[in-house]
Amino acid sequence: VFGRYLCSPVREVSSLPDKKKKFLQNGPDLQDFVSGDLADKSTWDEYKGDLKRQKGERLRLPPWLKTEIPMGKNYNKLKNTLRNLNLHTVCEEARCPNIGECWGGGEHATATATIMLMGDTCTRGCRFCSVKTARNPPPLDANEPYNTAKAIAEWGLDYVVLTSVDRDDMPDGGAEHFAKTVSFLKERKVRDPRANFDQSLRILKHAKEVRPDVISKTSVMLGLGENDEQVYAMMKVLREADVDCLTLGQYMQPTKRHLKVEEYITPEKFKYWEKVGNELGFHYTASGPLVRSSYKA
Repeated sequence: VFGRYLCSPVREVSSLPDKKKKFLQNGPDLQDFVSGDLADKSTWDEYKGDLKRQKGERLRLPPWLKTEIPMGKNYNKLKNTLRNLNLHTVCEEARCPNIGECWGGGEHATATATIMLMGDTCTRGCRFCSVKTARNPPPLDANEPYNTAKAIAEWGLDYVVLTSVDRDDMPDGGAEHFAKTVSFLKERKVRDPRANFDQSLRILKHAKEVRPDVISKTSVMLGLGENDEQVYAMMKVLREADVDCLTLGQYMQPTKRHLKVEEYITPEKFKYWEKVGNELGFHYTASGPLVRSSYKA
């Protein structure tokens, strides 16, 4: 059904060492990025709701996007630490559907969170993002780098993901703040017109030119009105830029004031795009409804 864009690799030669390529190829697959059992497709096949938005309406969530309400000991521990240290996470601010799993952990899973540096207010105003926006956000919290390291040390995590809001009001965009945070971490524990596709592509290309041995990754949200030709063209251009990893997830409208979902992509279609990505030569393609840039990073 979805065989139109299956193809040969865009780039035959990779700049990554074999060890890193093997590591990427063993990453999570579609089962990790969908709600429910991938083997039981009956509830998906029987779903009678609309998947494409008609003018004036909002789409209801299909079963493969519904997750459990977050709760539990680890969840409360992380939440309390964040509040006490005045820290923020993209998990909460962006209303990530995977927060219960990441924060909750489990008997054999590591509880983790994605710390969002430089406060909870962004200078960009992307209509798909739930993070607060302002032209002149409050000044940076000078204690945030230390408090971030302190929280991570208390949690005893195996790894941590750091992201941030955009701070176009600062001359360095917050680079020094990031550097301080990383320094403290090592001591304690080792879209908007200003951010368009071309700018992101230039950054990805530059990263490979400077450090070809470093793994590069970018993420794309589907369901905003794009067509298959655009998705394929985007994937091809990214691989031509020697991007190593690509993640594709479902856009979910955070609030009524944000962009509406134009279409819910089925798990089968996500599986198809994963196959296309692998055939184009990406060392790892994560494609699924619940894929998020920081989730299982």
